[in-house]
Amino acid sequence: MSSDEEFSLVSEDDLQKVLNEIKHLKLQHEALLKDHKLLKEASDNNVKFAQQFQQRSAQLRKNLEEEEKKHNEALKKDQERLESVKKEKNKLMLELIEMEQDLTKMNETNHILKQQTEVSTAVPEKKVVFKGETCEVAQSLSFDVKPNIVYPMEGGTALITFEDAQVAEKILSLMDHVVEIGDCSITVQAKTVNFLVPTYVEMDTQVCPRRILVSNLPKEEAEERILDKLEIHFSKSRNGGGEVEEIDMLHDSGNVVVTFIDGSVSKGLTDKLIHEVEMERGKKHKVKATPFLNGEITFFQTHYTVCKKTVLLTGIPAIMEQENLQDLLEIHFQKTANSGGEVDAIVYNPVGHSTLAVFEEDSPKEE
Repeated sequence: MSSDEEFSLVSEDDLQKVLNEIKHLKLQHEALLKDHKLLKEASDNNVKFAQQFQQRSAQLRKNLEEEEKKHNEALKKDQERLESVKKEKNKLMLELIEMEQDLTKMNETNHILKQQTEVSTAVPEKKVVFKGETCEVAQSLSFDVKPNIVYPMEGGTALITFEDAQVAEKILSLMDHVVEIGDCSITVQAKTVNFLVPTYVEMDTQVCPRRILVSNLPKEEAEERILDKLEIHFSKSRNGGGEVEEIDMLHDSGNVVVTFIDGSVSKGLTDKLIHEVEMERGKKHKVKATPFLNGEITFFQTHYTVCKKTVLLTGIPAIMEQENLQDLLEIHFQKTANSGGEVDAIVYNPVGHSTLAVFEEDSPKEE
């Protein structure tokens, strides 16, 4: 083979190789284009997914913030409710403490009232009789307390009470009065009589555990004998008694207070109520033993009052006998010429003497 033919053959082979290479590169190019297309699509999808993710992330963040805000608001409301519940609990606890204190006081009051109820069913023996008088229903619910005012008189004074309050008012308005005493005269001054009297009194009472009040005692027996017999009777254990510390007569009521050393004796005696005490040999008398009440004033209100019918005369010298001078004073102030009137009562206390005048309720006289 000639050299031209060899060159021609080599060139054809190379050309074929080049063509094959070109073909192969085309295939690679096409494959690269496909890959590029796929990558671009994937990139576009990724961008799209990233945008969607960002949108969803922003929405989730917004939702989370809203949820957190709602949670904080709900938590704040719960805390406020909790504080309110705590305050209500504290308030209820205080009310509970107050109610327990009130209950304790009510129990104490109930105990005292129970004692007083027991006492009210066993009062001292007192004789009463109906005399035909009646009153309105409302009046039956009130207590009638009669005043008994002790007024200390100075020496050289007199108290004179007129039947008519206008007469006393006229005597007071004149102030100085010249009273003829035989051949001479004296000048006395008329002054008002003022009292500090109670207007409202509150008192708590409790049953005394060591004392009893004995009533329905015999009237004919001497006081000393009654006290001795009662002390003997109530000091004996077979009579339900015990050692007697003290025994006293209440002269205003005629009852006797017996005080025991042992505080457990009184209850049994008052529960029995009626006791037969031997006042004379072989002769017994029924007495009544009731609880003794201790009283404590819890509220006391007073005011000044003027005695409208009574006049205080001062500056009276001791120039004659007490009774004679008292009679002359009464005669002087009975005369209308001396601006006087009907005298209901008079008492004269000479200089150097002391007298206690007792003022009582001014009840209307029965026709």
